Amino acid sequence: MAYVPPPQVKQPAPVTSRPNNTDRNRRGRNNAGPNKAVLNEAGPYRFGTQQVSRDVALALKTIGYKEPTRIQSDCIGPLLAGNDVVGQAHTGTGKTAAFGIPLVEQTDPSQVFIQGLILVPTRELAMQVRDELVRLAQFRRLGVVACYGGQPISKQIAALKRRTHIVVGTPGRLLDHLGRGTLRLETVRTVVLDEADEMLDIGFLPDIERILSRTPRNRQTALFSATMPSPIRRIVGRHMRSPVWIRIGSEIETAPDVRQVYFEVLEQDRVRACVRLLKTQVNGGKVLLFRRTKVGVDNLAQALQRQGIAAAGIHGGLVQSERNAAMRSFHAGDLKVLVATNLAARGLDIPQISHVVNYDMPQNLEEYVHRIGRT
Repeated sequence: MAYVPPPQVKQPAPVTSRPNNTDRNRRGRNNAGPNKAVLNEAGPYRFGTQQVSRDVALALKTIGYKEPTRIQSDCIGPLLAGNDVVGQAHTGTGKTAAFGIPLVEQTDPSQVFIQGLILVPTRELAMQVRDELVRLAQFRRLGVVACYGGQPISKQIAALKRRTHIVVGTPGRLLDHLGRGTLRLETVRTVVLDEADEMLDIGFLPDIERILSRTPRNRQTALFSATMPSPIRRIVGRHMRSPVWIRIGSEIETAPDVRQVYFEVLEQDRVRACVRLLKTQVNGGKVLLFRRTKVGVDNLAQALQRQGIAAAGIHGGLVQSERNAAMRSFHAGDLKVLVATNLAARGLDIPQISHVVNYDMPQNLEEYVHRIGRT
């Protein structure tokens, strides 16, 4: 069982620690408030070295984004120039804004049809990306709709009939809309595949191929992934045009400010050891605790609750309202321990995680890296 204890000395905060659950590159919050941010300079406006529009500059200032992360610095320019881009970087490096800023800049508010499409592996990530794009586009009057399973499709159909410029969705639900005729992609100008390796792990490759076949061949395509297995490279070869390759860090690289510790524990002692660890080592922090199976998540969450630990489980077998309730309680601090399958290992931006515990051994090194990257 591996976990990440709190640092014993004051260290710079890891790049994945942010005070707000939807911020991917927060460098500090301005004190002007969400509706009072102003731009002092007359322009041109820049995010790092990249020139942006006044609307986007004002949104970035309102959100509190001060300086771009490396993936943002490297990706925004090529995407604004119209290039296809393959971005390789781990969760928490600011990938959403890396493709979100160019997408918002290039989408024309006056043309009320779907211009951007973003594919993501999970419902939670669809909502998170939708929320981030809404914040980036708050001064451009863009309609952003999330389509995912677990929510009544009638609600999404109604949203799609309104002013919609960008759609964020999971492959299964997008295909459902395409089959019903409630979503058309002939006008899409930009497609983004986010967490592409995770979508392949879940088995979405055929669905991705079908969705891409419904979009224009001359579209711009961006693909973001932490790893680049051969199926990902085949997607790049089949569906992208001379992409710019951008790689931040190595494929097997853990955050340098995360301390990693493991314990050798007998199977019959693991629950007791876990309870002791949570009660003596966490010191009031938030814990993300990983199990391999849904049943394992439920059993461990119940065992921890019996020991007086505020814990809940989250996995793909829960209905969406249950998953949302668990996430809200964890964000608010009512829950101190969230027991999860790999559903939470990638993409989700969870604030103020002090510890990650691998109750079950990860199946491979990449999975381990993604899990501990949540802190």
